[in-house]
Amino acid sequence: MEPLSGRKSLTDEVHDRLVDALCSGALPPGTPLRQEAIADELNVSRQPVLQALGLLRRDGLVEPMGRRGYRVAPVDIDLVRHVYDLREAFDGLAARLAAQTSASDRESALRAAISQGHHALGSGDTAELVAADVAFHQTIYRLSGNPLLPEASAAVWLQIRRVMHIYLQNGSFRDPIWTEHEAIADAICVGDGSLAESLSIAHTRKARERLVSRVNAMV
Repeated sequence: MEPLSGRKSLTDEVHDRLVDALCSGALPPGTPLRQEAIADELNVSRQPVLQALGLLRRDGLVEPMGRRGYRVAPVDIDLVRHVYDLREAFDGLAARLAAQTSASDRESALRAAISQGHHALGSGDTAELVAADVAFHQTIYRLSGNPLLPEASAAVWLQIRRVMHIYLQNGSFRDPIWTEHEAIADAICVGDGSLAESLSIAHTRKARERLVSRVNAMV
């Protein structure tokens, strides 16, 4: 992790930097997190580190280790199931609403997100693949016209980023994901809310099955 710039509050900067490290696999599940070490690495005092770790604990990304501080929370089958139960509800709703809006940039925004995904597939870079996947779904959330969706789902998407990275980093199949994304985008673009919703739910359920299978294989 690089030293901080000071453009945001120190707590926000520490939080964002730790989130990136947690979601990218730089800090894998089970890694101890020492306040002093993090403060030294980021060139800040312990206070913003302590506050940032509290926020991460609230979102379920870290867990306490008694007097020894915190550690990165595990990624297990229960977590995958719980997170994807919520994602199914959020994604289905967002897709249905997006298909019903008259957003002028709906098709161009979705096609740009699909293009980003294909570029990421070509690069084979795990971080780029995760970023493209998140960007596609966040585009649908924005197009839904409901400004509460991104905020309400923010903590869930932090967990999704973590499990996506583990799944993709271990060489799992990637092409079906973007084929499914294209079908969802097509349904939204033609204004078929019911189809968009059902495809999004099916996509989430398939993702959950793939992830559960992958986690089982890692145990």
